[in-house]
Amino acid sequence: MHIEGNIKKMKAGYDHDNPSLPVKYYLPVGPDLINLNELSGEKIRLEWKGRINCIHCGRETKKSFAQGYCYPCFISLPQTDACILHPEKCQAHLGISRDMEWAKHNCLQDHFVYLALTPGIKVGVTRKSQVPTRWIDQGAWQAIKLAQTPNRYLAGTIEVLLKQNIPDKTNWRRMLQGVRESNIDLRDEKKRIIGLLPDEMKEYIIEDENIYSFRYPVNRYPVKIKAMNFEKQHIIEGELTGIKGQYLIFGDGSVLNIRKFGGYLLDVYF
Repeated sequence: MHIEGNIKKMKAGYDHDNPSLPVKYYLPVGPDLINLNELSGEKIRLEWKGRINCIHCGRETKKSFAQGYCYPCFISLPQTDACILHPEKCQAHLGISRDMEWAKHNCLQDHFVYLALTPGIKVGVTRKSQVPTRWIDQGAWQAIKLAQTPNRYLAGTIEVLLKQNIPDKTNWRRMLQGVRESNIDLRDEKKRIIGLLPDEMKEYIIEDENIYSFRYPVNRYPVKIKAMNFEKQHIIEGELTGIKGQYLIFGDGSVLNIRKFGGYLLDVYF
């Protein structure tokens, strides 16, 4: 089968009632959605046609910015502002934003500060409505909520305080190799981390002790990782042996970060 279209980050489905089921992944290609779980073990071919369209305005662009935007959108849209990568820089609570209406629905909403295993422990921030999507996009195998704040800025402030003692980055290579630091108990870590916060931030700590667990549709994890790039190789193909985070994993150990290539026009064969 063959589908042509501009791709976007994979959509993920998670069964809250039965988390032992693997995450379901769908690849948006133009107006179509490809069920990737059904292609596990099958050969797929992704061919870049040499064109990129902005995922916001559709304008053709020679270079993609912030994983799918043209330059005019990159420098003007609120979803590409500095606080997306650095929540502590958010100024929406002060009435400052590229688009205050957008900020009301995205920055001035409840946010969680969380701990996740990806494979080792990390701290992060996500909007309440992005649970559990954010953790799945990072390839986390477990996560727990630490604090809840009324806006993005406060969540980012807590994260900055904590990342002096705990990483805020994912080791993506180890994550794709299926490494798990299973000796870490997230409930115990939560108790320890709370002790590192100044008293004025402890009011945002939540009592929720639920641990979210995730299983990914991976038949086998690669020993060695080779990151693929459409700019260097227009055709990427092979046996699809796994999907984790926003990555496709192929049988030869090559991996493709789908999110990185948002807006790329592809021919997809499967």
